[in-house]
Amino acid sequence: MAETKPSLFSPYKMGQYNLSHRVVLAPMTRCRALNAMPNSALAEYYEQRATDGGFLITEGTMISPYSAGFPHVPGIFNKEQVEAWKPVVERVHAKGAVIFCQLWHVGRASHPELQPGGIEPISSTDKPISKRWRVLLPNGKYEIYPKPRKLETHELPELVHQYRQSAINAIEAGFDGIEIHGAHGYLLDQFMKDGINERTDEYGGSLQNRCKFIIQVVEAVVFAIGADRVGVRISPAIDHLDAMDSNPHSLGLAVIERLNKLQFACGSKLAYLHITQPRYTAYGQTESGRPGSEEEEAQLLRTWRNAYQGTFICSGGFTRQLGIEAVAVGDADLVAYGRLFISNPDLVERLKLNAPLNKYVRATFYTHDPVVGYTDYPFLQSNAEKPATISRL
Repeated sequence: MAETKPSLFSPYKMGQYNLSHRVVLAPMTRCRALNAMPNSALAEYYEQRATDGGFLITEGTMISPYSAGFPHVPGIFNKEQVEAWKPVVERVHAKGAVIFCQLWHVGRASHPELQPGGIEPISSTDKPISKRWRVLLPNGKYEIYPKPRKLETHELPELVHQYRQSAINAIEAGFDGIEIHGAHGYLLDQFMKDGINERTDEYGGSLQNRCKFIIQVVEAVVFAIGADRVGVRISPAIDHLDAMDSNPHSLGLAVIERLNKLQFACGSKLAYLHITQPRYTAYGQTESGRPGSEEEEAQLLRTWRNAYQGTFICSGGFTRQLGIEAVAVGDADLVAYGRLFISNPDLVERLKLNAPLNKYVRATFYTHDPVVGYTDYPFLQSNAEKPATISRL
């Protein structure tokens, strides 16, 4: 009997979790958690996108009051936030879905207006992000990024502890696990990329040193809550927020080698590794860090996929067809969708049926309205008698 190829819509066992399909809700900042508190709007948003046997990853969630890069993003660093997340998780679980909390520290990708006491953001460096990029402030305006404060070596253990405690908090809130955000130019990426990290201590210079911080974070979290509850996201080939590296191929392999060793040492696999495609663009434009053609990008991702010993998630500009192909040829076990999931709460059903998609409205991605551009996108059945608009990436 011929072996059936996996499909984007076929079941998958991700460690202890039995998924009914391979379409994942990607983590996306939405700025609806007023004063860093999860609320009923978040509960409705995630519940809408939950399916029986589906897998959701939350938006980036702060590990400390100093880790915000956008206004009104949720936290998981105090008791009140833990309690506020519980109803959100319960509603997702009631739909039969699995949900992980993404742990986030933006490092230099912040601004004094987003920091308690108006202090400068922290980073691996004292170099600011270039004027090519802008930070969204609480008043709705965009400003250039300021000069960060370069972290002292002795300060890093406290940050590792913040990741560890936030992971423990997430499990207390009912989450099935956590994702460590080591991608897209945020704090952990600022240590990994040689285009940012010019440190001369044990966290700078060689690949081994630049990978040290993220591996210390992963180890601390794994030994706190268990490897099968921990996912890791990286983006070696993406230059978002000036996060450039001279050899993304080697950087990706270096991180993967260390994650594989950690899995072997603790006798249990991580939940997954999540890598963003080089074609990812945050603002719908081509970025300078792309390594080349679509085929070169696919080969780069394939190299990392083949090197990693565990569940592999890819994301970044996937359409229905690209997702189907990625799973069918073995380039990914799961495919995470972002923007298409914003405007299509029933994206899984639409992809299965190859149905038309609602068009997303970019202008409402980061507004604070609890409904508009957040939970008001129509489901397929409510569009039955309306002409559909095909979303374009």
